[in-house]
Amino acid sequence: MAQTQQQTPKFSALLPLFVFVGIFLGVGIYQNDFYALPAPIAVIAGIVVAFIQFRQPINTKIDTLLKGCGDDKILTMCLIYLLAGAFAAITNATGSVDAIVNMGLDYIALQYIYVGIFVIAGFLSVSTGTSVGAIVALAPIVVSFAANSSAELAILCGALLGGSMFGDNLSVISDTTIAATQSLGTKMSDKFRQNIKIAIPAALGTIAILVFQGVDLNATTAMNYEYDVLKIIPYVLVIVLSIIGLNVFITLFLGVLAAALLGIVYGDFTLLESTKIAYEGFTNMTEIFLLSLLTGGLAALVASNGGIEFILVNIKKLIKNKKTAELGVASLVSSINMAIANNTVSIIIAGPIAKTINDEYSLDNKKTASILDVFACITQGLLPYGAQVLMILSFSNGTIDYVDLVSNTWYLLLLLIYTILFILLNPMRKAKA
Repeated sequence: MAQTQQQTPKFSALLPLFVFVGIFLGVGIYQNDFYALPAPIAVIAGIVVAFIQFRQPINTKIDTLLKGCGDDKILTMCLIYLLAGAFAAITNATGSVDAIVNMGLDYIALQYIYVGIFVIAGFLSVSTGTSVGAIVALAPIVVSFAANSSAELAILCGALLGGSMFGDNLSVISDTTIAATQSLGTKMSDKFRQNIKIAIPAALGTIAILVFQGVDLNATTAMNYEYDVLKIIPYVLVIVLSIIGLNVFITLFLGVLAAALLGIVYGDFTLLESTKIAYEGFTNMTEIFLLSLLTGGLAALVASNGGIEFILVNIKKLIKNKKTAELGVASLVSSINMAIANNTVSIIIAGPIAKTINDEYSLDNKKTASILDVFACITQGLLPYGAQVLMILSFSNGTIDYVDLVSNTWYLLLLLIYTILFILLNPMRKAKA
C-alpha cells in the first residue's frame, strides 16, 4: 500500500505481520492442515495487535485501515476474483472440465501419458486459474492409470503437479496473476507474454524428459472417454481474448456469458439457475476476497508505522544493481511463501515492497510481476506442507512419498534453474510503465 509520507524504519512495526504469519503457520503445523484456520481470521488477529501496539489515535488507525482496504489495486483485484469465481462455477456446471480431461486422454497413447497428463493439467489450470482444481480433477484419473497400466505413479503425479503449476502461473484468471499484476500496475496480457519467455523453455525441457520416460510403456487396456468438444469453447474464448490483450473485466464477463449460454443451450441449467450458479461462484471467492481486503488494511497499518520501510532498508543493503534487485524480489516472495504456504497471500504481502523496489531501480513492471508470480509458484509447488503437494500425496494413499513426488516434478526444478539464469543472463532493458 502506498505510504503518504516517509516513515522511520522500525522492526517493531512488523510485529502485527508476524502475528498474522505465526498464527496462520502455527495452526497449520499443529493441525497438519494449512487451511484449517481461515486466513482472514489470522489477518484480523494481526490487525488487532496493530491497533493495540501502535500509538496513533483510534480514529487515525481506523482511517489507515480503511484506506488500505480500499486501495484501488485491492478493489480491482477483488472484483476480478468475483468474475473469475463465476466463470469457474458456470463452466464446472456445464461439464466443461470433464470435457477437457476426457478429450485430452482420448487422444493420448500410453507411451505419451506422462506428457499428456502434464499438458492436460496445464491447459486445465490455465483455463480455470487454479492448480488445486486441476489436481482435484485429474488426481483420481492419474491414480487409476497407474493401477491399470505400466505407468509409474510417481512420474504421473510429478507431471500432474508440474502441469498444474505451469498453468496456474500463466493463467490470466489465476488469483496469483491478478495479485501480481495489480501490485505492479501492469496488464495481464503483458505479464502473460513475459511469463511465456520464462515458462516455455522449462515446459519444453519437461516434455522432452517425460517423452523419454514414457518410451518403453506398453498399453494393456483400451479406455473410451465421452466428451463434447463444444464444451471447451468458453475456455478457449477466455484464453484467446486474454492473449490479444482485451480488458480482463470484459474478457471474464464474455467468458461467463459464453459459458452460461452454452449451459442453457445444452439444458444443463436454466437462465435463472445460471445466475444462482454465478452467485455461488462469487461466494466461492469469499475467503480470498476478504483476505485481500484485510491484508491491504494490515499492510497499510504496518507501512504507516515504518514496518515496510524497515524491510526496504534492509533489502536495499543487499541490492547492488538491477539483477540483484530482481533476485531480492524473488527471495522476498519465496521467504514469505515458505512461512505461510500460500502463494497468493505471499504475493499480496510482498507486492507493495516489490513495487517500491521496481520503481526505485527502474525495473520492468511486467518482468517484476512475472518474477513475483514465478517464485511464488515454485516455492508453493515444492513445499512439503503446501496444499498441492498434500493433496496429491493424499490421493496416492501412501503409495508415493514427498521425495518421490518432488524428484519427478521436472517442470518446477527446471523452472527454478531457468528463471535464475533468465535474471542473471538476460540483458536489462529500459523499464516500461
